[in-house]
Amino acid sequence: MTAHPSDPAVAAFVAAVNAGDKDAFFAALTDDATMSDDGTDRDLVAWAEREIFSSNGRMDVEDVSADGRTLTATYTNATWGSMRTRWAFTVTNGRISRFETGQG
Repeated sequence: MTAHPSDPAVAAFVAAVNAGDKDAFFAALTDDATMSDDGTDRDLVAWAEREIFSSNGRMDVEDVSADGRTLTATYTNATWGSMRTRWAFTVTNGRISRFETGQG
């Protein structure tokens, strides 16, 4: 059963990832958004291109926190296959200003 994020910015992020829609993905983020992967800060634009867009990344959300800003998902892309991941989002003025992801 797929869960749906209740926070509108997080829901937009997930929808953009699953649609492979770069414009919608970056529209869900603040202009100065940052991110980390497995505890290491990454260049968000380069990471998104490599891990999402050029490798057909997809999120199957399994669990959502009460505030809608922390997810557990099976993340799949052509590079790494499928893995269980945790995603935590900071939302500022209706857009994501930071996200942290990693295997979990």
